[in-house]
Amino acid sequence: MNCIIRGNNLEITDALKEFIERKLSRLDKYFGKPFNANVALSVQKDDHRVEVTIPYPGMMIRAEEVSEDMYASVDLVVEKLERQIRKYKTKVNRKLRSDGSLRFLQNGSSLQSSAVSVEELDDGPEIKIVRRKQFEFKPMDPEEAVLQMEMLGHNFFVFHNAETDQVNVIYKRKDGKYGLIEPESE
Repeated sequence: MNCIIRGNNLEITDALKEFIERKLSRLDKYFGKPFNANVALSVQKDDHRVEVTIPYPGMMIRAEEVSEDMYASVDLVVEKLERQIRKYKTKVNRKLRSDGSLRFLQNGSSLQSSAVSVEELDDGPEIKIVRRKQFEFKPMDPEEAVLQMEMLGHNFFVFHNAETDQVNVIYKRKDGKYGLIEPESE
């Protein structure tokens, strides 16, 4: 595991860095190859926020936790990441059993099998798509996409970015600002 830790409004001590690396090393058992973990720590008033993003081929794993203690936030975020990974693995294993094939998995994009039994896992509700929408993409710039999103009263908007000639998603963040999701360029 390669851990990149950055702090906003706080100094990262060696003890904190070692604690984070030790806690995140618990996730090693779920991955078949080394992975990168991007950790962002921040403090605002009494809120100690920890955000962890793990880019892995075929998926992105992300969790965020806030508490009054940085060490507690790290514990909470690692627990949340473990739940997400176990839930994903359970769904992949079910899909394998029901399909009887590996066609939906791409090379190296799945998580390594582990000795965790299905009974131990937090299953959660079954994913059910209840509505489908189709619409024509009109090329526009991100600023126009924000206006369209606001007019519709949505918190995200899918559009064809006229500047990059790709499909992008604009979304409203918790802090009231906007984010743009675009495909990685190869």
